[in-house]
Amino acid sequence: KIENNEVLGIIGKNGAGKSTLLQVICGTILPSVGKVTVNGKIGALLELGSGFHPDFTGVENINLTASVIGMSKSQIKRSMNEIIEFADIGEYIDRPVRTYSTGMSMRLAFSIATSMNPEILIIDEALSVGDEEFSQKSFNRIMHLKQSGTTILFCSHSMYQIEALCTRALWLQ
Repeated sequence: KIENNEVLGIIGKNGAGKSTLLQVICGTILPSVGKVTVNGKIGALLELGSGFHPDFTGVENINLTASVIGMSKSQIKRSMNEIIEFADIGEYIDRPVRTYSTGMSMRLAFSIATSMNPEILIIDEALSVGDEEFSQKSFNRIMHLKQSGTTILFCSHSMYQIEALCTRALWLQ
């Protein structure tokens, strides 16, 4: 059981099932046995940029992705400038996502997922992509969410990040 306001680190070698576990918790795949109960609004960074339509612009993908994760049109409108500013991808925000680098897609995905003020934030290796400046900015936002009481499940190969963020860790073999 994961408690409210807890930050749980999930670590293990590649192929141990970390990403699969997070997808089961998010409901994107079903467990083969047992069940998972989630109490709260989830913001998730699983496969970076998954769900983005490659021919839609960044702004169009913000509208699409934010709608899919449950934000109302008025919430999206209120959050749009903050999402764009945090992603910091400049004029690319008005270009098709297929023209983005992996780092730019990650910036946009992270910005959308964390702007919705989730009760539960699930992060799968998201801080390992991108430049140092954005990685630090993202880490600071995660720390802010932690301090505001968000429950966080954090999968990483970085023991520094696990130690800095997490109250407990789960090792999968």
